Amino acid sequence: LKALRGTPAHPQPLQGKSVAVVFEKASTRTRLSFEVGIHELGAQPVTLNSKDTQLGRGEPIEDTARMLSRYVHAVVYRTFGHDRLEALARYSTIPVVNGLSDKVHPIQLLADLMTVRQNVGPSLEGVRVAWIGDGNNMAHSWIASAAVAGFDLVLACPPGYQPDVQVLAEGRARGAKVSVVGRPEEALEGAGVVTTDVWASMGQEDEAAERQRAFSGFIVDDAAMKRASSDAIFLHCLPAHRGEEVSASVIDGQQSRVWDEAENRLHTQKALLEWLIVYSRRSG
Repeated sequence: LKALRGTPAHPQPLQGKSVAVVFEKASTRTRLSFEVGIHELGAQPVTLNSKDTQLGRGEPIEDTARMLSRYVHAVVYRTFGHDRLEALARYSTIPVVNGLSDKVHPIQLLADLMTVRQNVGPSLEGVRVAWIGDGNNMAHSWIASAAVAGFDLVLACPPGYQPDVQVLAEGRARGAKVSVVGRPEEALEGAGVVTTDVWASMGQEDEAAERQRAFSGFIVDDAAMKRASSDAIFLHCLPAHRGEEVSASVIDGQQSRVWDEAENRLHTQKALLEWLIVYSRRSG
């Protein structure tokens, strides 16, 4: 799909379909990449935020799920609460895509893994990925991906900000090679991929000052990148706060693949929607 984009050969397998993109949490990249991708696949995107729907006024999510299932062919749902996402999926009869929740951010990892493979090759066995910072939904998604893709994951998190113990246990039970350390340099040594996220995510603004103190020393700067492999790449899901979790010299430097990573959201999400709406429905 990436190679065919903008050419007459680009397929439109979703011609005549509609996809609802529902946001309870604000977005730039998720909204743009899904709306553009849905359009390029031949479908009609219908974007709603909580103010546009009865969800924002207390309608039971199971009612919304049943209604959406009668109108559209798939739903992308971006929400603060993972339990709400699971409820929407449980009561829907159409595919539901996790556009982000407080627990995981799987569509970002599709783009991240595509970006890593573009740089290191199709096999990620033996590749060391260093996660520096908060053990948040992005860290959880890296753990889940390690169980599938086979890379070695080392997460450097300050005390009190480690990944959820259940997520770690589930990942390891599925074969993830993952360890958690307390200092960035322990994770960075020999890493082929270095990645991070903001210290205070949306909805955590009241914790920003406390988090800045906790994450002092966890910035990915030139000194940090020098501890990694000489050909290491840097990833960030964006938006980034230059001077906090990453220095401008790193995110704007030669080792950064952040803009390829952001673009790859479009391509991987298009492939996911095509598979869910066309191929998985056939096999199901």
